Amino acid sequence: MVLFVAGAFANWGTHVSAQQPQKSVGRGWPVTMATGYTGYPEDSLVGAVTPWYYTTNPTATGGKAPAGVQPLPRDIFTSKDFYVDRDLWMDKRYYRCNSPIALDSSWGDYSSGPKSIDNSDPATAAWGHCERDYARDSIVSPYPFKTAQAHYDALLAETRSHGGPTNHTKATLPDWNGRYSTGLSLGFGRGRRAGGGGGTAVPPEYAEPPQWIMGWATQMPTMLSLLTPEYQKRYVQQMYHKVNSNAAQFSGMFCRPEGLLRWWSGPGGPNTLDVMVVPGRVQFLGGTENAMRHVQFDRSFDLKGSGPHLGTDAPSWLGETIGFWDGDTLITWTANVQGWFTHASWEYSNRMQLVEIWSPRKFADGRLAGIEHETIFYDPEALTQPVRAIRFFARRGDLKDAPVFHLDHCNQTIFVGKDGRGTRAANGTTIQYKVYDLYDRPWARIWEEYFEKDMQRPKEADPADIFK
Repeated sequence: MVLFVAGAFANWGTHVSAQQPQKSVGRGWPVTMATGYTGYPEDSLVGAVTPWYYTTNPTATGGKAPAGVQPLPRDIFTSKDFYVDRDLWMDKRYYRCNSPIALDSSWGDYSSGPKSIDNSDPATAAWGHCERDYARDSIVSPYPFKTAQAHYDALLAETRSHGGPTNHTKATLPDWNGRYSTGLSLGFGRGRRAGGGGGTAVPPEYAEPPQWIMGWATQMPTMLSLLTPEYQKRYVQQMYHKVNSNAAQFSGMFCRPEGLLRWWSGPGGPNTLDVMVVPGRVQFLGGTENAMRHVQFDRSFDLKGSGPHLGTDAPSWLGETIGFWDGDTLITWTANVQGWFTHASWEYSNRMQLVEIWSPRKFADGRLAGIEHETIFYDPEALTQPVRAIRFFARRGDLKDAPVFHLDHCNQTIFVGKDGRGTRAANGTTIQYKVYDLYDRPWARIWEEYFEKDMQRPKEADPADIFK
């Protein structure tokens, strides 16, 4: 087995100074991967071979199953009602062994991913790789905590036990100010680089674990196994109407907010991240729609009401974040999050909370190579247990040398058309359209209204009122 050690990156050898795994109650525990995993090789991708992670098995196109695989009598591409297929949802053949991102791109909606459906017929959808997956045990949190609060409190107590938290002054603050990039911007595979001024090549076998939240490394049943029954239904609904109905509901199409999970999901996340550190606040700026997050110090959440909050007891798109320093490591807790969904990833609830650990990693000569970002997601409504993601932001240079940041503003030109699908409206045209409640799962209401009239839809397990 190969251990990817969060909080360590011990395998970076001469490229990055060796770090020993931290013996902590709640950070830096290793990720166990299958033997032979080497970063982002093409042969580890579930639904993809070329050019990146979107396309499908080239030997199983036109709806033909791969050799040795017995297709189901019906699947997500041919079924007339995914609700009655619940007994098939946990069979990877129901999705033709495609990863979530491969399903999401099957109609060619991504410029970087050729479509895998021929002649506008979902039945011709290509198959992915049935023999590949990313282990569930590598996704779930290894820590014993049931809630973000318990996790954060344990890390705070641990920090206090050795004299912390660290009260940094302007002179002692870690010098993290600068621009950073993730693997999406740096390029997957061999020759990945880290560090300012072009950096030093980092072999892919020493890279971060698979970014499974983006949906390229997992089979759909593996993802569904992480979710409660209600949220399994929502995830399959999302994928069904993407591949079968061809009725995408990407947030960016309709200028809806992207939500917090977009920060971890695909190119809309902070592939390029600006970090600014000052006494009393750390600011992260990057991703779609100017996704700016602030870490507030010397603050505590108000625990009265619907959930932890700093300001108004009403959820916000990116939540609210408090934190503390343990030396040069930043530990944060995010709560008061608006439930939402991001394409290729699962839908999450207002009860989602995060614990994040930001740890600097240095080259052997002492230069800052970048920041390792470990996140544990807690959502008792959507998740069967907490899950974890680990990634690395490589330092690219000082802010003074970075390209100018421009405000990102969405100008809506696509609206829900008469057939329930996104329809572009040209400038100067007059249209009639229905306004859906932004806080009542508008994507699902559109699918239900236009595409599920003859389906056996079960009653929702929870009220639509998000404030409950």
